[in-house]
Amino acid sequence: MRLLIATTNQNKVREIRQLLDRIPFDIVTLAEWPLVAAPEETGLTFEENARAKALYYAAATGELTVAEDSGLAIDALDGAPGVESARFGGADTSYPDKFERIYEALRAKGTSGLSEDAGGARFVCAVALAKGARVLFETRGTVEGSIAPMPRGDGGFGYDPIFFYPPYGQTLAEAGDRKAAVSHRGEAFRALAAFLQSHF
Repeated sequence: MRLLIATTNQNKVREIRQLLDRIPFDIVTLAEWPLVAAPEETGLTFEENARAKALYYAAATGELTVAEDSGLAIDALDGAPGVESARFGGADTSYPDKFERIYEALRAKGTSGLSEDAGGARFVCAVALAKGARVLFETRGTVEGSIAPMPRGDGGFGYDPIFFYPPYGQTLAEAGDRKAAVSHRGEAFRALAAFLQSHF
């Protein structure tokens, strides 16, 4: 059987392939459907976006399709950037610029991260599996932490350099191979792998 990973983010594709490496499926990507345009992400929650993308790409390709929507939610910023994480500051804004925008927003709130008044932060990953017009499985993974006072580490991708994970005493960009054991995407896709192994 085939499973389509419905994302064009190659960093996510790489992580997801590793997380699903033990399931008996042939993993395919959107590179096989270059003419299928990406849908607009209009959901108000990670779950709504993941579900919409899974159904859209399942219908467009005829494949068993998994899609995810993920991002960073910061308590002191009322959950921002949230579902706008990838588009925060504009679609073409670099991640270092996104980091600076977050630090500016935290300073405007009177905090700069890693302090009691900063509150928590979390990465969220919502996953949906679809076939045809049906959603077969949904799950959500989270990892709790806080915002580091400055970006650290050159591993991972996205917001990993500013996400401090207290049990490791470092950012997820510094965690190396240990990231997958605790990450939001790791939790969600391990649950998907368990579902696929038990139902297919």
